[in-house]
Amino acid sequence: MHAVNVAADKESSVKKQDGRDAGQVRLDDPWHDAPASRRGEVDGAGTPVTSIPPQAGGPEPLPRAGDIYVEVRRSAAFQEVRRRYRRFVVPVSVAFFAWYVAYVVAATTAHGLMSRPVVGAVNVAMLAGLGQFASTFLVTWAYARHARLHRDRAALELRWDTQELTRGIER
Repeated sequence: MHAVNVAADKESSVKKQDGRDAGQVRLDDPWHDAPASRRGEVDGAGTPVTSIPPQAGGPEPLPRAGDIYVEVRRSAAFQEVRRRYRRFVVPVSVAFFAWYVAYVVAATTAHGLMSRPVVGAVNVAMLAGLGQFASTFLVTWAYARHARLHRDRAALELRWDTQELTRGIER
């Protein structure tokens, strides 16, 4: 009896989703009347179709999204965001990697140093291992803080500007 109810529940969940039949098409679908990309198709001459051709006598074609993104990437504002990112990430990554390599090298070659007791049964190796975890959390916190204070506002402005430029154009 229980197996029959489970099968009936499964069948009803397949038939209806959010109160609708699963096969029912939403009329408010924003992609319902959007043209297909035609990527990979060929025209009558056998050359690949890269985009939908503009209609004769129609308005001038809008710029492509790729062109806008290239223009944004070359902008001074984008370069400044990338510069701020690199000025933080590169030195912190190098320092963290050096700290990690020093820990691994010390753990494998300096047994006397790493086994030296500090407090009770806690030795230098345990403190260095815990320091690896602590430094990981510290780097994560510092990265999030740096992003919030130095990059997020400018990156958000770029994002909004880019979305405004790409609104209503071919992708």
